[in-house]
Amino acid sequence: MRLLIVEDEERMAAALAKGLRAEGFVVDVRPDGPQGLEAARFGAYDAVVLDIMLPGMSGYTVVRTLREEQNWVPVLLLSAKDGEYDQADGLDYGADDYLTKPFSFVVLLARLRAMLRRGASPRATVLEAAGVHLDPASRRVEVDGAPVDLSRREFLVLEHLMRAHPAVVTRESLLDEVWGAAGAGHGNVAEVYVGYLRRKLGRERIETVRGVGYRLRS
Repeated sequence: MRLLIVEDEERMAAALAKGLRAEGFVVDVRPDGPQGLEAARFGAYDAVVLDIMLPGMSGYTVVRTLREEQNWVPVLLLSAKDGEYDQADGLDYGADDYLTKPFSFVVLLARLRAMLRRGASPRATVLEAAGVHLDPASRRVEVDGAPVDLSRREFLVLEHLMRAHPAVVTRESLLDEVWGAAGAGHGNVAEVYVGYLRRKLGRERIETVRGVGYRLRS
């Protein structure tokens, strides 16, 4: 398995490379965004470990550019920022996972192995369902061709519904995906935000599946 590490902190990059090589991986290291992007484009890697704060080009820009070019190599983002919005941004731009510094090498290794088991699967850059177009990179939403202004939470709820379409999304899944630990004990908040979306998108577009959750109508 070939891995690419894009990290500008030399000691961090060296430690990661040493540990991963000891686990049997072939590892290349790049110290900035532009070199990392170039390597990820043409290096045929099985996965990329990508820092967000990089010289020359941020990790956000690197992963977004790869996805816009239809390059689906699994990407694990590393960041010193632990805010839920920072994590949401990384995943919205196309990353597969997000790990906050400082982290355990054992946890990083487990996350990498999980990504490698899933492999690189094509994902639509722009999601389309039930007459709704959603672009995660630009955060634009259109309904039947007309732009719709959504709050950040509304956008995340809608994106989760669209990625699951036509399957049902449980309330618990919505809470975990959009609110994380902050959603514990607040089960009705998912219902509230689905109500907001219905008012903006049209009530008929989101169906309530009694006792389970919600789904977009086909």
